[in-house]
Amino acid sequence: WKATCGIKIATCEQRVTILDTKPPVLTPKPVDVTVECHQIPNPPVVTTTDNCGATVTYVEQKVNGNCTDNYILYRTWTATDGCGNTDVHTQKITVKDSTNPGLTGFPVDVTVDCNVVPALSSPGGSDNCDNTVTVTYLGEVRTDGNCPDGYTLTRTWKAEDNCGNTFTKSQKIT
Repeated sequence: WKATCGIKIATCEQRVTILDTKPPVLTPKPVDVTVECHQIPNPPVVTTTDNCGATVTYVEQKVNGNCTDNYILYRTWTATDGCGNTDVHTQKITVKDSTNPGLTGFPVDVTVDCNVVPALSSPGGSDNCDNTVTVTYLGEVRTDGNCPDGYTLTRTWKAEDNCGNTFTKSQKIT
């Protein structure tokens, strides 16, 4: 008796399509804030997680307001993976100047003899946002005392910053 073995080989082809439809995720996502002009936070480090890897880009845009120290910063982070999936987050920082300026080198109140009234001073100005302060001398008011050579002089100055915030202070000379 004779046995014959036949071997048949089958060939199969499988096609696998790999898709990346999952977008990356930015973390943390900074919240919108309103701050004084001298308190603008530094941009935080924002990272991304993604199933296939992604990169993060950062752009900051300034939109001017009604004065130099009132404006809006838009900070935008974009995470993009190799398949073009994205996660975009924009933080809005509203910057304002609502703090009054100050006066520097301001003369102190004094009591003097009538023949040594001090000369008019020239104080300077200071501001929390910048050094753009206009100091204006508003004038002097004399208030008579109990005799012709006894009186009080009140000298007044005003400081104004470039956003219209003002501070007024007076010196009394008796």
